[in-house]
Amino acid sequence: MSQQLSGILFGLAAFVAWGFLPAYWKQLHAVAPFEILCHRIIWSCVFLCLIISIQKRWQEVGQIVRDSANLKKLSCSGLLIGFNWFIYIWAVNTEHVVETSLGYYITPMINVLIGFLLLGEKFNRLQLIAILCALAGVSYSLFAYGGLPIFALTLAFSFAFYGYARKKIQVAPIPGLLIETSVLVAPALGYVLYRQIFFESLFLAQLNITLWLIGAGVATSLPLLWFAAAARKLKLSTVGILQYLAPTIAFSLGVFVYREPFDWHSAITFALIWMGVFIYCADSIKRARHLYQH
Repeated sequence: MSQQLSGILFGLAAFVAWGFLPAYWKQLHAVAPFEILCHRIIWSCVFLCLIISIQKRWQEVGQIVRDSANLKKLSCSGLLIGFNWFIYIWAVNTEHVVETSLGYYITPMINVLIGFLLLGEKFNRLQLIAILCALAGVSYSLFAYGGLPIFALTLAFSFAFYGYARKKIQVAPIPGLLIETSVLVAPALGYVLYRQIFFESLFLAQLNITLWLIGAGVATSLPLLWFAAAARKLKLSTVGILQYLAPTIAFSLGVFVYREPFDWHSAITFALIWMGVFIYCADSIKRARHLYQH
Protein backbone atom coordinates (compact mmCIF):
# COMPACT_ATOMS: atom_id res chain seq x y z
CA MET A 1 0.00 0.00 0.00
CA SER A 2 1.38 3.42 -0.97
CA GLN A 3 2.09 6.04 1.67
CA GLN A 4 -0.49 8.37 0.06
CA LEU A 5 -3.26 5.75 0.13
CA SER A 6 -2.54 4.62 3.70
CA GLY A 7 -2.46 8.28 4.79
CA ILE A 8 -5.87 8.90 3.21
CA LEU A 9 -7.30 5.78 4.88
CA PHE A 10 -5.96 6.88 8.28
CA GLY A 11 -7.35 10.38 7.69
CA LEU A 12 -10.76 9.01 6.68
CA ALA A 13 -10.83 6.77 9.76
CA ALA A 14 -9.98 9.71 12.07
CA PHE A 15 -12.44 12.23 10.66
CA VAL A 16 -15.29 9.73 10.20
CA ALA A 17 -14.82 8.64 13.82
CA TRP A 18 -14.88 12.28 15.00
CA GLY A 19 -17.95 12.91 12.83
CA PHE A 20 -19.90 10.09 14.49
CA LEU A 21 -18.75 11.06 18.01
CA PRO A 22 -22.10 12.78 18.80
CA ALA A 23 -23.77 9.37 18.41
CA TYR A 24 -21.38 8.04 21.08
CA TRP A 25 -22.17 10.80 23.60
CA LYS A 26 -25.90 10.35 22.96
CA GLN A 27 -25.57 6.89 24.55
CA LEU A 28 -24.64 8.69 27.78
CA HIS A 29 -27.57 11.12 27.77
CA ALA A 30 -28.56 10.02 31.30
CA VAL A 31 -25.13 11.02 32.70
CA ALA A 32 -24.26 14.62 33.62
CA PRO A 33 -21.88 16.23 31.05
CA PHE A 34 -19.21 17.01 33.66
CA GLU A 35 -19.19 13.41 34.89
CA ILE A 36 -18.82 12.21 31.27
CA LEU A 37 -15.89 14.62 30.85
CA CYS A 38 -14.17 13.26 33.97
CA HIS A 39 -14.52 9.67 32.75
CA ARG A 40 -13.28 10.75 29.31
CA ILE A 41 -10.14 12.19 30.92
CA ILE A 42 -9.51 9.17 33.18
CA TRP A 43 -10.01 6.47 30.55
CA SER A 44 -8.14 8.46 27.88
CA CYS A 45 -5.19 8.58 30.26
CA VAL A 46 -5.42 4.81 30.86
CA PHE A 47 -5.65 4.06 27.12
CA LEU A 48 -2.78 6.42 26.27
CA CYS A 49 -0.61 4.76 28.96
CA LEU A 50 -1.29 1.44 27.23
CA ILE A 51 -0.36 2.88 23.81
CA ILE A 52 2.83 4.48 25.18
CA SER A 53 3.77 1.12 26.74
CA ILE A 54 3.16 -0.77 23.47
CA GLN A 55 5.19 1.82 21.53
CA LYS A 56 7.89 1.86 24.27
CA ARG A 57 7.91 5.66 24.49
CA TRP A 58 8.08 6.19 28.25
CA GLN A 59 11.58 7.69 27.89
CA GLU A 60 10.05 10.34 25.61
CA VAL A 61 7.37 11.07 28.23
CA GLY A 62 10.06 11.35 30.91
CA GLN A 63 11.96 13.93 28.87
CA ILE A 64 8.81 16.06 28.60
CA VAL A 65 8.12 15.82 32.33
CA ARG A 66 11.68 16.92 33.16
CA ASP A 67 11.27 20.06 31.02
CA SER A 68 9.39 22.39 33.39
CA ALA A 69 8.63 24.94 30.65
CA ASN A 70 6.95 22.35 28.41
CA LEU A 71 5.15 20.86 31.42
CA LYS A 72 3.60 24.25 32.26
CA LYS A 73 2.59 24.81 28.66
CA LEU A 74 1.01 21.35 28.41
CA SER A 75 -0.87 22.01 31.66
CA CYS A 76 -2.42 25.10 30.04
CA SER A 77 -3.20 23.30 26.76
CA GLY A 78 -4.69 20.44 28.81
CA LEU A 79 -7.11 22.87 30.45
CA LEU A 80 -8.04 24.20 27.01
CA ILE A 81 -8.76 20.79 25.49
CA GLY A 82 -10.61 19.70 28.64
CA PHE A 83 -12.82 22.79 28.35
CA ASN A 84 -13.40 22.04 24.64
CA TRP A 85 -14.39 18.44 25.43
CA PHE A 86 -16.84 19.60 28.11
CA ILE A 87 -18.54 22.14 25.82
CA TYR A 88 -18.81 19.53 23.06
CA ILE A 89 -20.40 16.89 25.32
CA TRP A 90 -22.75 19.50 26.83
CA ALA A 91 -23.79 20.74 23.36
CA VAL A 92 -24.44 17.23 22.00
CA ASN A 93 -26.52 16.12 24.98
CA THR A 94 -28.62 19.33 24.96
CA GLU A 95 -29.65 18.85 21.30
CA HIS A 96 -27.07 21.19 19.68
CA VAL A 97 -25.29 18.73 17.35
CA VAL A 98 -25.88 20.98 14.31
CA GLU A 99 -24.31 23.90 16.17
CA THR A 100 -21.22 21.83 17.01
CA SER A 101 -20.76 21.15 13.30
CA LEU A 102 -20.96 24.90 12.64
CA GLY A 103 -18.15 25.41 15.17
CA TYR A 104 -15.84 22.95 13.46
CA TYR A 105 -16.61 24.35 10.01
CA ILE A 106 -15.34 27.77 11.07
CA THR A 107 -12.36 26.54 13.14
CA PRO A 108 -9.85 26.64 10.23
CA MET A 109 -10.78 30.25 9.51
CA ILE A 110 -10.29 31.10 13.19
CA ASN A 111 -6.85 29.46 12.84
CA VAL A 112 -6.03 31.85 9.98
CA LEU A 113 -7.22 34.78 12.11
CA ILE A 114 -5.07 33.67 15.07
CA GLY A 115 -2.09 33.32 12.73
CA PHE A 116 -2.64 36.91 11.59
CA LEU A 117 -3.09 38.35 15.10
CA LEU A 118 -0.55 36.32 17.08
CA LEU A 119 2.00 34.92 14.63
CA GLY A 120 2.35 37.84 12.23
CA GLU A 121 1.08 35.80 9.29
CA LYS A 122 -0.52 37.63 6.36
CA PHE A 123 -3.94 37.05 4.82
CA ASN A 124 -4.08 36.41 1.13
CA ARG A 125 -7.16 37.53 -0.80
CA LEU A 126 -8.97 34.17 -0.74
CA GLN A 127 -8.35 33.65 2.98
CA LEU A 128 -9.76 37.10 3.71
CA ILE A 129 -12.88 36.36 1.65
CA ALA A 130 -13.30 33.01 3.45
CA ILE A 131 -13.08 34.72 6.87
CA LEU A 132 -15.55 37.40 5.78
CA CYS A 133 -18.00 34.70 4.64
CA ALA A 134 -17.73 32.97 8.04
CA LEU A 135 -18.18 36.33 9.80
CA ALA A 136 -21.23 37.04 7.63
CA GLY A 137 -22.72 33.66 8.60
CA VAL A 138 -22.23 34.29 12.33
CA SER A 139 -23.54 37.88 11.96
CA TYR A 140 -26.64 36.64 10.13
CA SER A 141 -27.28 34.16 12.94
CA LEU A 142 -27.09 37.04 15.43
CA PHE A 143 -29.49 39.09 13.28
CA ALA A 144 -31.95 36.24 12.72
CA TYR A 145 -32.11 34.86 16.27
CA GLY A 146 -31.01 37.84 18.36
CA GLY A 147 -28.16 35.81 19.82
CA LEU A 148 -24.79 34.37 18.87
CA PRO A 149 -24.24 30.61 18.28
CA ILE A 150 -22.39 30.34 21.60
CA PHE A 151 -21.63 26.61 21.46
CA ALA A 152 -20.24 26.92 17.92
CA LEU A 153 -18.06 29.94 18.69
CA THR A 154 -16.80 28.49 22.00
CA LEU A 155 -15.84 25.20 20.32
CA ALA A 156 -14.17 26.98 17.39
CA PHE A 157 -12.13 29.40 19.51
CA SER A 158 -11.15 26.88 22.20
CA PHE A 159 -10.00 24.30 19.64
CA ALA A 160 -8.21 26.91 17.52
CA PHE A 161 -6.35 28.25 20.56
CA TYR A 162 -5.55 24.66 21.59
CA GLY A 163 -4.05 24.15 18.13
CA TYR A 164 -2.08 27.38 18.54
CA ALA A 165 -0.83 26.25 21.96
CA ARG A 166 0.27 22.85 20.64
CA LYS A 167 2.01 24.54 17.70
CA LYS A 168 4.16 26.40 20.24
CA ILE A 169 4.98 23.24 22.23
CA GLN A 170 7.52 21.03 20.48
CA VAL A 171 6.31 17.62 21.65
CA ALA A 172 4.82 14.64 19.78
CA PRO A 173 0.98 14.35 19.78
CA ILE A 174 0.52 11.13 21.79
CA PRO A 175 3.00 11.79 24.65
CA GLY A 176 1.75 15.39 24.72
CA LEU A 177 -1.89 14.32 25.07
CA LEU A 178 -0.90 11.87 27.83
CA ILE A 179 0.68 14.73 29.81
CA GLU A 180 -2.37 16.94 29.18
CA THR A 181 -4.79 14.29 30.44
CA SER A 182 -2.49 13.39 33.35
CA VAL A 183 -2.65 17.01 34.54
CA LEU A 184 -6.46 16.73 34.68
CA VAL A 185 -6.74 13.14 35.90
CA ALA A 186 -6.46 13.84 39.67
CA PRO A 187 -9.40 16.30 39.88
CA ALA A 188 -11.36 14.12 37.42
CA LEU A 189 -10.81 11.04 39.58
CA GLY A 190 -11.75 13.04 42.69
CA TYR A 191 -15.04 14.11 41.13
CA VAL A 192 -15.88 10.57 39.96
CA LEU A 193 -15.26 9.21 43.48
CA TYR A 194 -17.37 12.05 44.93
CA ARG A 195 -20.25 11.11 42.61
CA GLN A 196 -19.88 7.42 43.51
CA ILE A 197 -19.95 8.05 47.26
CA PHE A 198 -22.48 10.85 47.65
CA PHE A 199 -24.76 10.47 44.63
CA GLU A 200 -26.37 7.61 42.78
CA SER A 201 -23.92 7.51 39.90
CA LEU A 202 -24.85 5.19 37.03
CA PHE A 203 -21.19 4.14 36.68
CA LEU A 204 -20.87 0.57 38.01
CA ALA A 205 -24.65 0.58 38.63
CA GLN A 206 -25.63 -0.01 34.99
CA LEU A 207 -23.42 -2.23 32.84
CA ASN A 208 -24.13 -0.50 29.52
CA ILE A 209 -23.42 2.99 30.94
CA THR A 210 -20.25 1.69 32.61
CA LEU A 211 -18.95 0.23 29.34
CA TRP A 212 -19.79 3.40 27.37
CA LEU A 213 -17.95 5.54 29.95
CA ILE A 214 -14.86 3.29 29.93
CA GLY A 215 -14.94 3.23 26.13
CA ALA A 216 -14.78 7.04 26.08
CA GLY A 217 -11.00 6.75 26.42
CA VAL A 218 -10.73 4.70 23.23
CA ALA A 219 -13.25 6.94 21.41
CA THR A 220 -11.11 9.95 22.33
CA SER A 221 -7.61 8.64 21.74
CA LEU A 222 -7.88 6.19 18.83
CA PRO A 223 -8.95 8.84 16.25
CA LEU A 224 -6.02 10.97 17.40
CA LEU A 225 -3.63 8.10 16.66
CA TRP A 226 -5.15 7.76 13.18
CA PHE A 227 -4.93 11.52 12.65
CA ALA A 228 -1.27 11.59 13.70
CA ALA A 229 -0.53 8.78 11.21
CA ALA A 230 -2.40 10.64 8.44
CA ALA A 231 -0.61 13.92 9.19
CA ARG A 232 2.77 12.19 8.82
CA LYS A 233 1.89 10.71 5.42
CA LEU A 234 -0.20 13.43 3.73
CA LYS A 235 0.21 17.02 2.61
CA LEU A 236 -1.24 19.56 5.04
CA SER A 237 -3.68 20.75 2.36
CA THR A 238 -5.07 17.21 1.95
CA VAL A 239 -5.56 16.87 5.71
CA GLY A 240 -7.18 20.34 5.71
CA ILE A 241 -9.79 19.24 3.19
CA LEU A 242 -10.42 15.84 4.82
CA GLN A 243 -11.12 17.57 8.16
CA TYR A 244 -14.48 18.82 6.85
CA LEU A 245 -15.77 15.24 6.85
CA ALA A 246 -16.25 15.39 10.63
CA PRO A 247 -18.57 18.43 10.82
CA THR A 248 -20.42 17.25 7.68
CA ILE A 249 -21.23 13.91 9.33
CA ALA A 250 -22.18 15.68 12.58
CA PHE A 251 -24.41 18.10 10.65
CA SER A 252 -26.14 15.18 8.88
CA LEU A 253 -26.69 13.40 12.21
CA GLY A 254 -28.15 16.53 13.80
CA VAL A 255 -30.56 17.30 10.96
CA PHE A 256 -31.55 13.87 9.63
CA VAL A 257 -31.13 11.53 12.63
CA TYR A 258 -31.77 13.67 15.71
CA ARG A 259 -34.23 15.99 13.90
CA GLU A 260 -32.82 19.17 15.39
CA PRO A 261 -34.50 22.40 14.19
CA PHE A 262 -33.12 23.64 10.86
CA ASP A 263 -35.11 26.49 9.33
CA TRP A 264 -34.29 28.79 6.41
CA HIS A 265 -32.41 31.16 8.74
CA SER A 266 -30.13 28.24 9.65
CA ALA A 267 -29.79 27.39 5.96
CA ILE A 268 -28.60 30.94 5.16
CA THR A 269 -26.09 30.85 8.05
CA PHE A 270 -24.69 27.50 6.89
CA ALA A 271 -24.67 28.57 3.22
CA LEU A 272 -22.43 31.51 4.11
CA ILE A 273 -20.17 29.28 6.22
CA TRP A 274 -19.99 26.63 3.48
CA MET A 275 -19.08 29.33 0.97
CA GLY A 276 -16.19 30.29 3.25
CA VAL A 277 -15.17 26.62 3.56
CA PHE A 278 -15.20 26.20 -0.24
CA ILE A 279 -13.03 29.28 -0.73
CA TYR A 280 -10.67 28.17 2.06
CA CYS A 281 -10.27 24.73 0.45
CA ALA A 282 -9.71 26.29 -2.99
CA ASP A 283 -6.97 28.47 -1.49
CA SER A 284 -5.36 25.45 0.22
CA ILE A 285 -5.28 23.52 -3.07
CA LYS A 286 -3.91 26.53 -4.96
CA ARG A 287 -1.07 27.04 -2.43
CA ALA A 288 -0.27 23.30 -2.37
CA ARG A 289 0.06 23.25 -6.18
CA HIS A 290 2.28 26.33 -6.07
CA LEU A 291 4.59 24.69 -3.51
CA TYR A 292 4.68 21.46 -5.53
CA GLN A 293 5.63 23.32 -8.74
CA HIS A 294 8.46 25.12 -6.94
